[in-house]
This record gives sequence, structure tokens and C-alpha cells, in this order.
Amino acid sequence: MRPGATPGSRRIEDRRLAPPEGLDQAAQMDRILVMLAALYGLTAVGLGAFGAHGLEARLAGLADGAQRMQWWQTAAHYHLLHALAIGLAAWVATRFPGTPALLAGLSFALGVLLFSGSLYAMTLTGLRWLGAVTPLGGLLLLAGWAALGVAAYRGG
Repeated sequence: MRPGATPGSRRIEDRRLAPPEGLDQAAQMDRILVMLAALYGLTAVGLGAFGAHGLEARLAGLADGAQRMQWWQTAAHYHLLHALAIGLAAWVATRFPGTPALLAGLSFALGVLLFSGSLYAMTLTGLRWLGAVTPLGGLLLLAGWAALGVAAYRGG
């Protein structure tokens, strides 16, 4: 029993994101990648639904509304696809532990932030200069796929 607890008390324990005891560093990284995949999947579905149901009417009256809607759809598509890719990187990291699988997952995560994030921001603000960030995110997404291939090639 923890200090200060009384028998039968139902005090909720402080549950932090700290990994369970005994989890090695590789397993901790796998866990982080799976949590990132879940977070990215959740936000991709939410943002995709917002674009389809809330944003479309708002953009309809703008001269570049159709273009902006296309940016949003591209952002949501790549966002969701790479949420799954982060999950794949976590799985690959359990099969073939090492730097390449971790690098793949982190490249996907940062790539989505830059690629989809810049497209989301461009859609909402109309600031086209944000499009200069989009290719940097695309390069990180490509790097993630390359790192995933390296992880599989190297095996264990």
C-alpha cells in the first residue's frame, strides 16, 4: 500500500507517460512511436472531418476557395497515411531494432508537421509563402521511407 493510503481507498494514481518499469530503451521508443501514430491518426481524422464539414462552406465564397480546399485534402491525406507509417516504423523497430527504424518514425512525424502543417496553415490563412515549407516536409517523408527500407534491408 502506498504511504498515506487507507485500506479500501480508491484514490486515482498519478499516471504519467513514463514507461513501465523494466522497459528497455528500444521498447520505450517503440511505445513513443505507437503513441505518435495514434495521436497523428486522431488529429488526421478530426482535421479531415473539419475540412469536409466545416471548412468547405467557409472557403466556398473565396476566389481561391477550391484551391485551398484541395490543399486541405492533400494535407489530411498525407497526414493520415503517415500516421499509419509511424505505426509501421514502430512495428519495424520491434522486428529490426536500431537507428534506421527510429529515424523513419521521427522523420515521418516531423515530415507531417512540416508538410501537412504548412498546407493546413496555407488553407486557413491564404499565406502562400508557407508553401515554401511544404517541400521540406516532403523531403522528410521521403527520408522516412528510405530509412524504413534501410531498416528492413539490414534486418536485425
